[in-house]
Amino acid sequence: MDPKKTIMSLSLAKGVSGDENEAAELALSMLKELTSDCCIKNGNVIGHFGKKGGKPHILIDAHIDQIGLTVTYITDDGFLKVSGCGGVDRRILSAQQVVVMGKKTVNGVICSIPPHLGPDESKVPEMTDICVDVGMSKEQAEKVISLGDRIAFYPHCESLLGDRISGTSLDDRCGVAAVLRAMELIKDKDIQCGITVLFSTQEEVGERGAKIAAFDIDPDIAIAVDVSFALTADDSEIKCGKMGKGCMIGFAPVLDRKLSERFKEIAVRNELPYQIEVMNETTGTNADRFSVNRSGARAVTLSIPLKYMHTPAEVISVSDVENTARLIAAYLEEVK
Repeated sequence: MDPKKTIMSLSLAKGVSGDENEAAELALSMLKELTSDCCIKNGNVIGHFGKKGGKPHILIDAHIDQIGLTVTYITDDGFLKVSGCGGVDRRILSAQQVVVMGKKTVNGVICSIPPHLGPDESKVPEMTDICVDVGMSKEQAEKVISLGDRIAFYPHCESLLGDRISGTSLDDRCGVAAVLRAMELIKDKDIQCGITVLFSTQEEVGERGAKIAAFDIDPDIAIAVDVSFALTADDSEIKCGKMGKGCMIGFAPVLDRKLSERFKEIAVRNELPYQIEVMNETTGTNADRFSVNRSGARAVTLSIPLKYMHTPAEVISVSDVENTARLIAAYLEEVK
């Protein structure tokens, strides 16, 4: 597989939390190229690899959903009132192009007051002030749009200089691509452990898909592949990783330290670039659910550095995705 093409294809699929069907079906089609033992169950995409019944049973997860909006009301003028679905940053909403997933897809633009007319340019609009213009009357809109329909940022994904790409929903479609690539790397290897791949739903609204899937799968070890903060010009190196410097291996109270150290050792032995990410409480990823599943699972986070998180212009380095995949594959080859 071509990791860059895979990431870009996944990025373009719509899948706001709670309405991930399009993205899930695409991920499932990619998974089917690597295993016939896969399906969609309760919204989650699940596939099985390795030795059937093998121990330890390892769960490898990346979430398939993205942040977006939800239609809450249609005004008499045909504008859509909305609420956030996931961690939406209100500062970047004005004038964004969006897609409404109604009975048919409808393109729209989030309303913006020109600076010539705005009373206070520094004020961030409240979510109750946000409207979406779909160019319809109320009667026209009600024929194709229902309350509760999801709204996604208009999907796009573009190449930047070097191996960087920018687009919507790279959080966490690049993680999905990393897991797919890892499974491709081990497909002809003699893997002794049992492996379940999970592309989980509703991570952005409370890690819900991961919770139900982990209870059903009941793994011994869980690897949450997600994104984390990449350093930008206006941020601190203390809080961020660096793009192009490899996977960020998580250390946190809720994670298994020995497992984190194991990934660090494997990275060194295989000459794979890596970074350490220290979190002082929970991780804000599906690993928080995995570590307390049933009687507990040993959990670790592997994060891909990403700039401009939760915006329509997220940026990653493809090499970080590839190196994350290689780290996962190297770990799986060593498990006894």
